[in-house]
Parts: sequence; C-alpha cells; structure tokens
Amino acid sequence: MRTVAIVGRPNVGKSTLFNRLVGQKLALVDDRPGVTRDRREGEVRLGPLAFRVVDTAGLEEAEAGSLSERMRGQTEQAIAEADLVLFLIDARAGVLPADRTFAEIVRRSGKPAILLANKAEGRDGMAGAYDAFSVGFGDPVPVSAEHGEGMGDLLEAIEPILDAAALDGDDDPAGRPLKVAIVGRPNAGKSTLVNRMIGRDRLLTGPEAGITRDTISIDWRWRDRAIRLYDTAGLRKRARVEDKLEKLSVADALRAIRFAEVVVVLLDATIPFEKQDLTIVDLIEQEGRALVLGLNKWDLVADRTGLLKELREDAERLLPQVRGAPVVPLSGLAGQGLDRLMAAVTEAADVWRRRVPTARINDWLASALSAHQPPAVSGRRIKIRYMTQVKARPPQFALFGNQLDALPRSYTRYLVNGIREAFDLPGVPIRLSLRSGKNPFEGRKKVWD
Repeated sequence: MRTVAIVGRPNVGKSTLFNRLVGQKLALVDDRPGVTRDRREGEVRLGPLAFRVVDTAGLEEAEAGSLSERMRGQTEQAIAEADLVLFLIDARAGVLPADRTFAEIVRRSGKPAILLANKAEGRDGMAGAYDAFSVGFGDPVPVSAEHGEGMGDLLEAIEPILDAAALDGDDDPAGRPLKVAIVGRPNAGKSTLVNRMIGRDRLLTGPEAGITRDTISIDWRWRDRAIRLYDTAGLRKRARVEDKLEKLSVADALRAIRFAEVVVVLLDATIPFEKQDLTIVDLIEQEGRALVLGLNKWDLVADRTGLLKELREDAERLLPQVRGAPVVPLSGLAGQGLDRLMAAVTEAADVWRRRVPTARINDWLASALSAHQPPAVSGRRIKIRYMTQVKARPPQFALFGNQLDALPRSYTRYLVNGIREAFDLPGVPIRLSLRSGKNPFEGRKKVWD
C-alpha cells in the first residue's frame, strides 16, 4: 500500500487533516503547537484511492540531542519512507520563514509533494492560499481540514501520483493480527521496548517522562505471526492528571486497552508493584483482557533469581483476580527476554480464547460440590444444577440452580479459583454469571378436585 506523509511546521492542522482523512479522531488535536510527537499511521479511502497516511511532528529548528531534534528526526524518516508528501501551511497566517526552510527539506528529499493551504475557509483564508505560490511546489490546494472543505480538490491532486488500490484485508492470511497493548506508568520503558521488538527506532524515546502522547499502532511479525503493537502514553494517578493534553493521552491509552486482546503491563523491576501498577491491572481485568506482566530494566537487578521468585509471589498475593498471570523479566534497552515475553503473550491469547466442553465442566462441578457444598439459606440449601461456558474472550461461565442470588461471594470465588486451576486458565479474567430457574408453578392458583 502506498504511503502519504503529512508534514509542516507546528500548528498548521496536520493532525486535524489526518483525522479527516482516516474518518476517525485518532490523533490528539489541540490549539497548542507541538502536540504530535511520534508518527501516527492510519488507512484511508478517498474516492477510488486507498493509501496509508502518516501524521508527523511539526518541523522545528532544534538543538542537537533535544527532544525537538528527535521529533524532527522522526518526521524526516517519515518523509524518506513516503511515496508522497502533503506539505501543509496555514493559509490564514500566510507563508512564514519556517515554511520556506522546511519546504527545502521536503524538496531535497526528492519525493513528490503537494502543497496544501489549510484553514482556507472564508475570505482571509483564500488570500493566504494565493500567497503559497511562492513556496515553489506549484499550485496550492486550498482546504479546510476542520470543516472538510477541498477534499475533492485534494483527491484530484493525489490521484495522478498514487495508483488506485484496494485496502489490504487481514494482515495474517490465517486470521487477524494479534492486538497487543503495552501499558504502564510514565518512564517504564514502553517505547524503548517496542523499538527493540521491531528492530528500529520507530518511536521517540529519552530520559524525559511522558514523551509518548498518542497511542501508536505498529504492524509487526514475530515468528511468522502477525502482531499489531500499541504503544501508549504513561498512566499516572488520576489526581495528578491536570493538563488537558495528558487527559487526552490517558483516554487514548484506555481506548487501546479496550481494543487489545493481550495487555502487557510494563513494570520497573527496580520499583515494581506500585499502587498505580495495581490500579492498571485492575482496569485490565475489568475490561476482560488477557494480562502479561513485564519486569523491565532487569539488567539493573543484582539478585535476579531471588527477586524473580519474590515478585512472582507478590503477583499471586496482590493480583488474585488474575492469578497465574505470567511474570516475564526483560530489558527493552538491552534486548533481553523479548522472545520469552512474546511467547507469554501468544500463550495468554490462546488461554483467553479457550473453550471448555460442557461435559468436562460438569464433571468438575460435581467434584467441587462434593468437596464443598454451598451454604443453606433460611434452613434451605442452595441447589446448583449445572454449569456451561457461554463465551470466550475472556472465558465466561453460567451457573444454573435455585436461590443463586443468595450465594455468598466467598463461594463464587471458590468456584472461579477452581475453574482457573482445573482448566488451566492462568492470568485471564473469568466471568461467572448466576442464573436461577423460575418456578413454573409460581403465580398459579391452586385447583382442588
């Protein structure tokens, strides 16, 4: 599939145009310049065309080694990998010196480029669009990404350059790619880990906490299996999140958890199981996703054997709702433990999809009831008849009987823990719904002969 990169100086509307093209609000948008940092990709259908579009950070002059310089490097890499560049200017602001500087960068790349004069709605916008001739990319295409104006003219400009193509289907011929979200506290090393997994510096990294803002999806293959990785913003305690941009980033990360199948919670091995880590795991359990715990920065640990045993015991004690979740030591920076992590991820996905035959469930249920009968309510014992699995992803079981609404929580925990152990379902949420049968004679009048 052909790739189109959207570039320009900060705050000219690149992310707004990206959202308009993909038809969803995927990229974070705010009036402040410099919101976008990492490259974000999406698939587009525009008339007969189908292509991949890349949203980039604003091009800025930057000091060597700074975050801005690394952001600029990501944008220049996107230009190098693109088949076509959409160069945006702000029609209302006119052509600024920064626009001319970065137009030269695009020109030197040798890639086909189309000049878009964004925010061209109204009289003021059209005046600035005419000024864009001086940039040297030919006739500018006036558009308004916010209001959806000029999309037909954009299609006419793109069509001669890109071949019309259908959107790709599933990435894996045997099925859809496995969706894996990487989440955790800020500065846990999520982006560094993803870069190491895919073997290139796709995401911005650095010592600064909170570099990642958008959730970035990356298609990758591990041992011939299609994987879609989601790198997310760091999740801090809600009380500490005050900035509007951080709130948007957190909402984006939570959305990634909902769409994922397996979630890797990345813990800092030097300070694991902070309260926020437990909160994140609890959220994943509520969303019903498979869980893998990654102990990052393992290369900084001295007593590795002793600490690993201790942390696995802590996981069992602190996270009973996902008992048996795999705990994998790794180092994203050093590239250690990545195969172990992905093996745990694929196994967790298989467990998450597992179905258990009804006959096996009821054989187990009979022995569980024999070992520990449910309590009596008002002198009348609760009667459990049978159990079946009603769905997978995550495994959900239905228990049928009488007076089940009076079944104590401790007994349902006993059943859930027994299911987890008997049918080998470690690290995934298990749902148990209670279904009491109706008395067929309830409400009928007695009829005597």
